[in-house]
Amino acid sequence: MAIKPKYVKQLATLLLEKYPQSFNTDFETNKENVARLTNVESKGVRNRIAGYITRKKASSAAAA
Repeated sequence: MAIKPKYVKQLATLLLEKYPQSFNTDFETNKENVARLTNVESKGVRNRIAGYITRKKASSAAAA
């Protein structure tokens, strides 16, 4: 697993705080929501953010 850049973590955390109901453990859904809620134009960065959110949601769901 690669180390995520700081901006990916910051934006993902901000999105999870503002729109927690918009994200779940499904990467495809999260990818669409990141595209809808942000102005990130780069597909690679958008996918990294969606992947980070997916991992955070999956780890929080497993811990609960």
